[in-house]
Amino acid sequence: MTDLVDPPRVRPGRHGSPGHSGSVTTTTPRPAREPRVVEGAPSDPKHRPSRGGPTSPAGPPRGGWRGPRTARAGERRRMLFLTVALVVVLALFAGRLVYVQVVRGPSVAQEAREKRLTSYSLIGTRGQITDRDGVALATSVERYDVSVNQLLVGSYRGDGTEADPDGALGVAKRLAPLLDEDVAELGGRLVGERQFVYLLKGVLPEVAREIFALRLPGINVDKAAARTYPNGNLAGNVIGYTNSNGQGLAGLEASLDDQLKGTPGVETYERGAKGQAVPGGLSEGTPARTGDSVRLTLDADIQWKAQSLLDAQVAATKSDGGTVVVTNVRTGEILALADSGSTDPNNPGDAEEGSLAASVSNVFEPGSTGKVITMAAVIEEGLVGPTDRWTVPYVFTTDNGQQIHDSHEHGTLHLTTTGVLAESSNTGTVQVGAGLSEEKRYQWLTRFGFGSTTGVELPGESRGILHDWEDWDGRTKWNVLFGQGVAVTALQATQVFATIANDGVRVEPHVIAGWTDPDGEYTEADPAPRTRIVSQETADTVLSMMESVVDDGTGANASIPGYRVAGKTGTAQNWLHGKQGITASFIGVVPADDPQIAVSVFLHEPKTSIYGGTVAAPVFKEVAAYTLSELGVAPSGTKPTLFPTEW
Repeated sequence: MTDLVDPPRVRPGRHGSPGHSGSVTTTTPRPAREPRVVEGAPSDPKHRPSRGGPTSPAGPPRGGWRGPRTARAGERRRMLFLTVALVVVLALFAGRLVYVQVVRGPSVAQEAREKRLTSYSLIGTRGQITDRDGVALATSVERYDVSVNQLLVGSYRGDGTEADPDGALGVAKRLAPLLDEDVAELGGRLVGERQFVYLLKGVLPEVAREIFALRLPGINVDKAAARTYPNGNLAGNVIGYTNSNGQGLAGLEASLDDQLKGTPGVETYERGAKGQAVPGGLSEGTPARTGDSVRLTLDADIQWKAQSLLDAQVAATKSDGGTVVVTNVRTGEILALADSGSTDPNNPGDAEEGSLAASVSNVFEPGSTGKVITMAAVIEEGLVGPTDRWTVPYVFTTDNGQQIHDSHEHGTLHLTTTGVLAESSNTGTVQVGAGLSEEKRYQWLTRFGFGSTTGVELPGESRGILHDWEDWDGRTKWNVLFGQGVAVTALQATQVFATIANDGVRVEPHVIAGWTDPDGEYTEADPAPRTRIVSQETADTVLSMMESVVDDGTGANASIPGYRVAGKTGTAQNWLHGKQGITASFIGVVPADDPQIAVSVFLHEPKTSIYGGTVAAPVFKEVAAYTLSELGVAPSGTKPTLFPTEW
C-alpha cells in the first residue's frame, strides 16, 4: 500500500500564463517549519493568517482571532454593561429619592421641623380684686424666676482672670451680685446633677434683663406673674392669698379662684442654632387669657378706718380679738368687714388655709343684741306693745323653776317694753317673751337667719349653733329669749339689725359688686335676694325702741352728734380658741330716721370692761361717723319721738 501524502495542488499560472493553466504538478511534502509570527496577530500556530495573495479580501481570522471589528464589539459590550449599571444605580437613587421625597417626605420634614421647634408657656395673668371704686386690693405684676441646669454650668468659659474663672465659680461670680447672694453659697447651688433648680423667684424685670444679657450657660430666666397686695393687710381677712403657683388658698382668692385665674397659652416657633427665631419659619400658638377681675362692695377707706380703730381698741382693752362689720341696709352691700390681726397676704406665714374672716367663721352667743328678735316677734305676733308695763325684779323665777338674773343687781323696776330693751333686762325680757311658744321662739330665730349661713361669698362661713326647739332643756327655752343658748357669727348678728332698719326686709349680704372681663366689659352681680321678715310697722316700732337704748339706756356712748342712732348693747359668752370667754358688743343703725348703714363692733375677752356700752359703743360711734361722711349722708332732719321707758 502506498502511503498517502499531501494531495497534488493545482496552482494557477502566474498572470494567467497558459503554460501553467490547468497543469498538474506532483510535489513532495515540505518539511515542517516554524510558524510565522505575524505582527499584531496571535502567536498560536492554530491562528495563522490565510495564505491568500495581496488581492485576497481580508476576512475574519480563523479560530477567533480578534481584529479591529471584534475590539469594537467588546467596547460596545462594555459600554452596554456600564450603561445598564448606571441606569440601575440611577434607578436606585431615583427610587430612594421618591421614597424619601414622596413616601417618607412629609414625616421626614415633620421630624426635621420638630427638631427646630421650641415651645414656651404664656402666663394667663390672674384678674384683679378691687374695692367698690376700683382701688386695687390684689393684683398681678410682672416678675421672673431664675433657675439653673447644673449639667450645663460647667461649660462656662471666662476670660481666664481670677475675677472671671471658668465653670461654676465664674458663673457664680457674675450672677451673685444680681441675686444679692454670697458667691460661695451660690456656687455650691450651681454644682450638681440636677437639670432644674430654682435660684430665686420673683425677680424684678430690670434685674431679669441684666441676668438674661449675660447669656450664662445653664441659667434660665422665666417670666412669672407674682401676686401682690398693694395695701398690705387691708382686708387681708377677706381677700386671702395665693401660693407661689398663683392658686388661691384662702379667702376670696380661694372661693373665686376659677374666675380669677387666667388661662395659660403656648407659643411655638422654629429656632436657629443660637435659639433665635427663624425668619419666615413656623410661628403659631394659643394666646393666654387674663382672668376676670372682681369688684368688691368693700370701700377701702371705710375698711381701713374700721380696721385701724378696731386694732387700737383691741390693744387698749387688752382684748383677745375683735370684729367690725359695716353694711348698707338697703342693698346688702358689705362696706367693711374688719377682723383684728388681719393677715398680710404678701406674707401669709403660718396662716391656715381656708377662711381667714373670723367675722363669718367664729361663733359666740349674741347676748343682749338677740333681744331685738324677741321684741320684733312679740310685736309682730300682736302679743305685746312697746308701751306695755312690766314689773322687773333683779331675779325672776320661771314657771318651771328656772332663776333668771339681770347683769346688775337692782331693786324692782317699773319698765315699759321699750324700757326693758333700753335697760337690757333679762328678767324683763323673759316676761315679755313668755307668750311665745317654744316652737314660735325657734321659728323667729330661724327667720332672722340664726342657724343658717347668710349667703355671703366668703369661704368657711359658719351657720352658727341653733338646736331644734324639741331638744331644748328647761333653761335653754328661756335663755334664747335674751341671746343665750344659741351661737352666731358677727355677720349673722349684724343682719338682724340691718333687716329691722330696712323696713323689715332681709337683704342677703354680699361682698361682690360685679365682674370685669379681659376686654374691659363690666357686669354687675345679680341683685341680692330679698325676704320680708316682719311688717314695716313692726320694724319701725322696734327701730324707735332701739333709739331709746342710745338716748336713755345702755348705749349712750354710741350717740353721734347730728344723727339719730338706734342700737343695742350686748354682753355674752363665747367659745373662741377652745375656751369660754366674754364677748362685748354694740350693733347700731344710723340715721334712725332714714337708715342707711348698720355697724357692729365685737370685742372678745376685753380686760378693761365686759360691757358693750363701755368698750364697743365708742368704736361704733367713730366708725359710723366716718362712714356717714364718706358716703355723704346728710344729718338727721328730725327729732325722735320716743316711747316711754318707765311707768
